[in-house]
Amino acid sequence: QLVESGGGLVQAGGSLRLSCAPSGSIFNINDMAWYRQAPGKQRELVALITSAGTTDYADSVKGRFTISRDNAKNTVYLQMNSLKPEDTAVYLCNIEKIVRNVKYNYWGQGTQVTVSS
Repeated sequence: QLVESGGGLVQAGGSLRLSCAPSGSIFNINDMAWYRQAPGKQRELVALITSAGTTDYADSVKGRFTISRDNAKNTVYLQMNSLKPEDTAVYLCNIEKIVRNVKYNYWGQGTQVTVSS
């Protein structure tokens, strides 16, 4: 189980910081990522960070969002700056672990981010 926090209501131009950590122990964590899903839209990848620290972002958030991780705490963060109304969505974290070359994915329940204009 993954527990997300940090969502809320913010005005356009504001900032939020999301956090996600497992409620129990997860070993052999590989990639960690944030996705989002807006009403009536498909889930989309927002940002990803590999175990080596390499990051990747959706074009729509580049330069505004920053993903980071704390391996000691198995926690992934998403710093969101210069928020826009189109960033409004449920944000879900995803953690992938690899055991004996088999990938396992864990999902959080999501945290609502609402950006008002």
